[in-house]
Amino acid sequence: MTMTRVFDGKAETYDALPEFYRYEDTGCEASDACLNCPLPQCKFDDPGWYQRNRRLAKDFQVMYAMERERLSVEEAAERFSVTVRTIFRILQRCRTAIAEPEGQEMSALAA
Repeated sequence: MTMTRVFDGKAETYDALPEFYRYEDTGCEASDACLNCPLPQCKFDDPGWYQRNRRLAKDFQVMYAMERERLSVEEAAERFSVTVRTIFRILQRCRTAIAEPEGQEMSALAA
């Protein structure tokens, strides 16, 4: 990375060493700071991974709400403003994810 500084009215461009680069750890919606992030990897390193797991966490919330409130598929579809077919897809994704070790972590995060 190159930086520019003005010294005695002249602009100088130089390569910034990491110790001279001001880095502000602003985090993201997953955490306030990168160093305190609960995710196993950075969402910016693999956006597809983050989107899949975010969707899966939402799916688990729907499934747990159905179990807690004993909602039928039709009632859940109405409550979450999706189609009946989408509820079946959500349930299938949850069942598949629970069978995988990584999915068990996600079910714990969604609870």
